[in-house]
Amino acid sequence: MNITLVPQRRDTALVAEKSGDVLILNGESFDFSPLQEGDVLPISAIASDLFAGPVSRLGGRLHVSLVLPIGATAPEDARFPQPLEGVADGIIPLPDFEAPQSATEETP
Repeated sequence: MNITLVPQRRDTALVAEKSGDVLILNGESFDFSPLQEGDVLPISAIASDLFAGPVSRLGGRLHVSLVLPIGATAPEDARFPQPLEGVADGIIPLPDFEAPQSATEETP
């Protein structure tokens, strides 16, 4: 599975997991196993605002565009994420939602 991340300012982070052709996004499962080679599932057919484009199967691999929620202080790698290629089963490592607070910063 190849995943393109499209950053978007939101108030809650994304937790994503992959199991075969199933994506689990914030606890909700999306099964793309029925997609055959060359098929394209339009975004309008996916009941979630976490998808940023259609899902397709090309070269035997699913291609998915996901919204990557980012916080107000998101680090650069979240604001400009790299595509994820050949994503393995399990929790999908995503960039940090917020930049870590430095040890010298004080919380009000």
